[in-house]
Amino acid sequence: MSTPMEQLYQQVILDHSKERHGATLIDPFDGESFQVNPTCGDQVTMRVKLGESDSGPVVDEIGWDGHGCSISQASISVLNDLVLGKDMASVDSLHETFRDLMGNRGNELEPERMDELGDATAFVGVAKFHARIKCALLGWMALRDALAHALTQEES
Repeated sequence: MSTPMEQLYQQVILDHSKERHGATLIDPFDGESFQVNPTCGDQVTMRVKLGESDSGPVVDEIGWDGHGCSISQASISVLNDLVLGKDMASVDSLHETFRDLMGNRGNELEPERMDELGDATAFVGVAKFHARIKCALLGWMALRDALAHALTQEES
């Protein structure tokens, strides 16, 4: 039997997999990435549009299209909510914190790091299942790659 917290986490994942935030390809865009999880076939095309702030580039908009399991789709939806309006250092920090959560075998991180993740804390249980970690990380890999393309274009 699952605990109330596990039930809440499961509900967050189900809600985000059904109502996928940012799930439309944007145009124009500054960077794009297509990623596939070869283990299960999940895939995503992600596009990012950057804006400027006093601290440098920020994520203005994300648009994506993909298909796969509820974990991959929900993770991308949660990622969308977490990174919009954030500068590159904040996005990198969120990415590393989420990767650490996925590598923590189903155990929570320090409270302040869990707070930083917002709804992404729902994926703590996913890390217990090695085969599902790549599903949860798929969108994060696409985001990192799309941002690298966008930032490279910006320098040209």
